[in-house]
Amino acid sequence: MSDRDAPIGVFDSGIGGWTVLSEIRRELPAETLLYVADSACAPYGDRTPAFITERALAIAGWLVAAGAKALVVACNTATSAAVGELRRRYSLPIVAIEPAVKPAALLTQSGVVAVLATRRTVESENFSRLRDAHGGEVTILAQACPGLVEQVEAGALDSPETRQLLADYALPLQARGADTFVLACTHYPFLIDSLRAVLGPAVNIIDPAPAVARELRRRLAAAEALASGPALGQTLAYTSGDPQRLAAQLRTLNETPAMVAGLTLPAHSASA
Repeated sequence: MSDRDAPIGVFDSGIGGWTVLSEIRRELPAETLLYVADSACAPYGDRTPAFITERALAIAGWLVAAGAKALVVACNTATSAAVGELRRRYSLPIVAIEPAVKPAALLTQSGVVAVLATRRTVESENFSRLRDAHGGEVTILAQACPGLVEQVEAGALDSPETRQLLADYALPLQARGADTFVLACTHYPFLIDSLRAVLGPAVNIIDPAPAVARELRRRLAAAEALASGPALGQTLAYTSGDPQRLAAQLRTLNETPAMVAGLTLPAHSASA
């Protein structure tokens, strides 16, 4: 296999990063994709930055050892905590997702943007930087959303409990004038239909995953590392948790990767 046909590594704390992988597959159908769900340690939202960095480095090390030609950090929380260290350690292209505050600030008509995220993302320096950079003419309201990741991981995408959580988090922001909602966790795009049912059709909902896929294409093209053949690439999924559970989660999403397997990573520290 040539370097051009080496796989791309994509990782998240759980199933959420599959929303990014799906966009990559749409943008780059010839690429082979290795997806890692760190389900044994999900969710990352309330973990410490040190813990998240430790896990991200362990996953990235495994993907690099597996021959990955590029890495995609398909997790806003991991981006906030660990992408700087990943880029210091590895010279291959690393594309990371982050809250789509800039496009939201350009899109809003009311001048109020809502960001739905994990607590760790809301409290991160990365998010503060984005808010400072793009919040001059726009009010940016950040809302941590504990419980939503767990609902997605459980497959409860449209349950009464999920809709109630969405209402509790999103309706007060809409009442404050928000007409544009940024999904700053890769799990949340699975909830777009439920969120629209809560907020109504007039709001803008921004999923940054398509922009990540486009940036990955740009980076690989610049490095002359796009897959060489016209054949469709495979998608292989790995989890630090129960592979049967991951396979079941993917079936509920009508996703059938070529393989779902367990993955043993270095033991994580006890500190969360």
